[in-house]
Amino acid sequence: MEDITGLGGLLAFVIGWFVAQAGKLLGDLIRSKGQMSLHDVVDCFVRSGGMPSGHTASFAGLTTFFICKFGIFAPISILSLCTAIIVVYDAVNVRYAVGEQGKLLNVMIMDRNYKKKKVKVVEGHTIPQAIVGGILGVGIGLLMSVCF
Repeated sequence: MEDITGLGGLLAFVIGWFVAQAGKLLGDLIRSKGQMSLHDVVDCFVRSGGMPSGHTASFAGLTTFFICKFGIFAPISILSLCTAIIVVYDAVNVRYAVGEQGKLLNVMIMDRNYKKKKVKVVEGHTIPQAIVGGILGVGIGLLMSVCF
């Protein structure tokens, strides 16, 4: 019989991201009272930042799956955990700060009537957004470890 454990890890990652993004979409649909264009829906589904963190959910799902399947000290579990820590740190610190700076830069561009286009703002995550994404990912990783 073929070993499909890798598929379980991939699904934990993808489902973690998908569920987090669906949560963002649901929140936006509620806030807009269902008045969203198809462009708005697609944009919401693929954007970074917001509640919950898709980055955290996907890596927490993958890491939890590997820990459940192979143990916490297995090389794949350690690699996944270290990568997850870097990704979440980046989302909460680096990308969040860059997003805030981008928002401020756009205000400065508009206030001073510069002949420049607004800069694209790539949002990061707040700590609560990362925590909720982590909880979501751990749950999905546990579920996938039972299924695979």
